[in-house]
Amino acid sequence: MTSTITTSVNESALDVNCQDTSLIEALSRLLVPLARLCLVNGITFAAAEDILKRAFVQEAGSLQPDMPVHGTVSRISTATGISRREVTRLIKLEAAGRPTKPSLAAEVFARWTTGVSWRDHEGAPCVLNRQGPAPSFEALSQSITRDIHPRSMLEELIRLGLVSHDEDLDLVSLTRSDYVPRSDSRQMLGFLGDNVGDHLNAAVSNVMHDSSRHLEQSVFADELSAESIEALRPLIMAQWQALRDVMVPAISTYIEADQLAGRTQNQRVRIGLYSFTETATNSDKTGSDQTEDPNQNSNPKENSK
Repeated sequence: MTSTITTSVNESALDVNCQDTSLIEALSRLLVPLARLCLVNGITFAAAEDILKRAFVQEAGSLQPDMPVHGTVSRISTATGISRREVTRLIKLEAAGRPTKPSLAAEVFARWTTGVSWRDHEGAPCVLNRQGPAPSFEALSQSITRDIHPRSMLEELIRLGLVSHDEDLDLVSLTRSDYVPRSDSRQMLGFLGDNVGDHLNAAVSNVMHDSSRHLEQSVFADELSAESIEALRPLIMAQWQALRDVMVPAISTYIEADQLAGRTQNQRVRIGLYSFTETATNSDKTGSDQTEDPNQNSNPKENSK
């Protein structure tokens, strides 16, 4: 059996002859982890079904923005297969909001870990005096917002387990290199919805349109040992840190330039990197060995999605 490293390329549109089968298989892959999330959090199928119905109704309405008001319920019912009575009920429910703006604590953390003014000559985040002129935590906090007192910002970062405060020396230091507030499950679920939602939006948009509008790629491989997976983890994290260190200052510069130029600032962007590992099943290995992708390169093989 030959090991493979693969990268998958999302075709611009599904083949008409295999659309139903391919779509059902894709939906199955997407819904299984969602079912797991629901089950471990006590969300029943009935509750999840109602959420899915709401999503169908909202999207059916947004796909036909010029739809006459008097025909809205009928057209949505026809498009979704949901009864008119149910559509009426669901329309009255509050629509899901747009992804929330990143928390101010996240912005402070991002600037501290990527801003030149807040890192030492080796590129590591500085240990900061709590108060005083820059570089200090007070100055850092106020560079993000003056609506929240720096002391309150510090307490929030401490609550999230991201910083520590040496009260004797009055110094503030980071305790983590990544913004993962594990003590705040509500915020973690928010990240899940925003990150995975935008990733899925990018992939769906690329499938539905004539050309790929969004970068959505992955590299995957099988027949690795557990030791090799552990050896890969620091390499993956290093790639993320390099990406973050370049993108956060660049995006901040563009935001400031847009403000100075008076340009309409109605666009948003999310740039991420993800990794996932699990024990491969026999079916995974067989499929990888027997399936040839016409977009594969010469060895080592890659699949761009």
